[in-house]
Amino acid sequence: MSKLTLTEQSPGHFTVEGSLTFASIDKQTLQSFKFLKGMDSMCIDLAKVQTTDSAGLALMIEWIRLSRMGRVKLSFKNIPAQLQALAKLSGLDETEYFAIHTH
Repeated sequence: MSKLTLTEQSPGHFTVEGSLTFASIDKQTLQSFKFLKGMDSMCIDLAKVQTTDSAGLALMIEWIRLSRMGRVKLSFKNIPAQLQALAKLSGLDETEYFAIHTH
């Protein structure tokens, strides 16, 4: 199992590294939502995610929910193909969060 880490690269820009799976996401991960405090917008880069499952999608949905509650404009980049496929199965690929951006 690869540990999940969330690192701030620059103000409002975060990188997720490791696995987004049931085995790696726990209460500690949920405590990481404090990073949303005091921001207007943020981007989460998922390029360094090694493996993922539906728990990864659930975590992303939770981040979206919390960002909406905090009125933070949230975007994701480099979403792994496996997460894109799960989002498509769930109908979430139609949302702005899962639209494939070429930037």
